[in-house]
Amino acid sequence: MPLFEALRLALQTIRTQKLKSGFSAIGVFIGVTFLIGAWSIVNGMNRYMTEKFAGTLIGVNTFHLRHRPNVNFDVPDSVWRAWRRRPRIKFADADAVTQQLNTPVVTAWYSEDRGSVEYNGKVAKDITLEGATDRYFDIMNLKIADGRAFTPQESKAGTTVVVLGYDLAQKLFPDINPVGHTVRIHGIPYRVIGVVERQGNLLGISLDKFVVAPAVSPIQREVNPPGVIDALIVRSSSVPEMRDAMEQTEAIMRGRRHLRPRQDDNFTLETSEGVLNFWNKLSRILYAVGPGLVGIALVVGGIVIMNIMLVAVTERTREIGIRKAMGARREDVLIQFLIESVMLALVGGALGVLVGVGIAELVTALIGMPSAIKIWAVAAGLLVAASVGVFFGVWPARKAAKLDPIVALRFEM
Repeated sequence: MPLFEALRLALQTIRTQKLKSGFSAIGVFIGVTFLIGAWSIVNGMNRYMTEKFAGTLIGVNTFHLRHRPNVNFDVPDSVWRAWRRRPRIKFADADAVTQQLNTPVVTAWYSEDRGSVEYNGKVAKDITLEGATDRYFDIMNLKIADGRAFTPQESKAGTTVVVLGYDLAQKLFPDINPVGHTVRIHGIPYRVIGVVERQGNLLGISLDKFVVAPAVSPIQREVNPPGVIDALIVRSSSVPEMRDAMEQTEAIMRGRRHLRPRQDDNFTLETSEGVLNFWNKLSRILYAVGPGLVGIALVVGGIVIMNIMLVAVTERTREIGIRKAMGARREDVLIQFLIESVMLALVGGALGVLVGVGIAELVTALIGMPSAIKIWAVAAGLLVAASVGVFFGVWPARKAAKLDPIVALRFEM
């Protein structure tokens, strides 16, 4: 039987038995959907974590001096209690490190908390209030869309000026340019001097609902106790320089806190590697578990296809007998049923590819996380589906091919 004719008959059978074909393909559909959707999301997360998440929280070639890690997962209670007993980082610590580092770096310190911002009766709640020094904008790549950032002089003097995030500016000043107007933070007036360019979302959370004021302005008492900061940020131009600066910072801080050689650090030097190491461990687990889940769905789907095809062989026994009586060879019957099995699996696989891609794109639209849909993944999904059809279709196809034409013609349902 020509291959084209076998394909035509297979498609015709699928069209005439839509319900049965749908049940046959559902297992492969689920497996391929998971393969395409989950893998696209995980691959997109790999890129997202490397390019944006870690870079936004920590920065490139950057480390933070903190009293405890800002990004942490699955920490035991005993470790939490030890972290909470640590002394906080102070203005004097930040100044000492900045002055004593002999590696070319850019430094800034900042503190943050949540609060509300008011303008002309409008109140924006749950806004990130940040007190920072002037180089904070450069280190964190905050580009000014309107107005300007505060100057070193304003930073040292603690002038009551403020720079707004894009979303906050849109909420409080939907129809006018906010530069030059005055907002109130916990009752204290601040003159708006700039608006930061839109940064977008991070895992569905807006990065543009914030204000930045000079670190020693009155905002300090809203975000931290007097003289205390959340972090000193140090950025270098390369990884080796960053490592050198980290070693120097560790030595400076251990000296300031009079730590003996065998005592552990009571502060943290945090880089983006910590975030990425955690994600790499999690992604390895996902890559290890994922194939098993896909395999289970495909095996179940394959068993369903095999059983449906066995039923089809029984239902079409007289048809097989007629074909053999008219000269059809055993190979022709084998190929016909095998192609039907493969076509059932490919239909489920093709639908799985479409739905998997749709799920990945939906996740991207909802939380702004990029998906990484690869052509090879689509091809692999279809190849896996076809392989399931071949593997689980061989037995029914061989059973049909081995039928004796005389016995088949006498068969009654």
